[in-house]
Amino acid sequence: MSTPISGTHFGLTAGDYHATIASVGASLRTLEHRGRPLVVPFDADEVRPAYRGATLAPWPNRVVDGRYTFAGVEQQLPLTEPNRGHALHGLVSWLDFAAVDRSGDSATFAATIEAQAGYPHRVEVTVAFRLDEQGLHTTVTGTNTGPTAAPWGTGPHPYLVAGDGRVDDWTLSLPASQVLTVTEDRLIPTGLVPVTEEGGVFDFRTPRVIGDTFIDHAFTGLRRGEEGEAVVRLTTTDGSGVEVSWDSSCPWVQVHTADQPDPASSRLGLAVEPMTCPPDAYNSGTDLIVLEPGASASASWTIRAV
Repeated sequence: MSTPISGTHFGLTAGDYHATIASVGASLRTLEHRGRPLVVPFDADEVRPAYRGATLAPWPNRVVDGRYTFAGVEQQLPLTEPNRGHALHGLVSWLDFAAVDRSGDSATFAATIEAQAGYPHRVEVTVAFRLDEQGLHTTVTGTNTGPTAAPWGTGPHPYLVAGDGRVDDWTLSLPASQVLTVTEDRLIPTGLVPVTEEGGVFDFRTPRVIGDTFIDHAFTGLRRGEEGEAVVRLTTTDGSGVEVSWDSSCPWVQVHTADQPDPASSRLGLAVEPMTCPPDAYNSGTDLIVLEPGASASASWTIRAV
């Protein structure tokens, strides 16, 4: 029996939840609650579209022009977003992760980023998925197994589905007070502003219907609960839906309405991506983690039904 093109698949079940993980990119391929999809899925024998469900590391989002300087040395990464000329979403999204631990409701995967042009560091990445009656919990850990300090950042890339309809029909609750503005053509960060600017188009602190709003922005200034969790919630008119929560390991979240040129595939789900650092952190240095040799850093998040 041949391996599906998206890698080896691992099904997890707990209570009313079921998830499928694909080994290529340690990707969340499906997640359902009582048979209701919580994320936009993809087929087993399909090349994963648009980073759908992928693990992002050693950076989330973009490195502008793929160029940065670290430890006094200028580096040039391959440009994986050619239409905008950037290095997009890290180096692990097409690695085939090995399963290093497995049970009926959990699976842990590991892969190594080998030293290469543009990123001359060796970092081991582990991605642990655990499903229980509270949802799907994911923890990504980077460990520097090389001889020099390495820049690091991570995040997930799920496209959330609240229920019937599309992004325009759903209500978004996003507890962020600041948004990172970007250029219209290349989405290069230009500055951090209150979400109340521009008529409050990016202010979803009070839940409201997304409508035709275009979003592909990073947010911060997150309001957190008593246990330190930030929560982004997406719901339908009857109040059911899906939410993502995460702790202080991710002070940023990227939200994208998944606009595509083809109306049939546009705005099928809302990308909600907790991030340890903002776009282009390799240049700005904002919240960039530096892993010293032998050091590790972890970040965690949970997706659950509403």
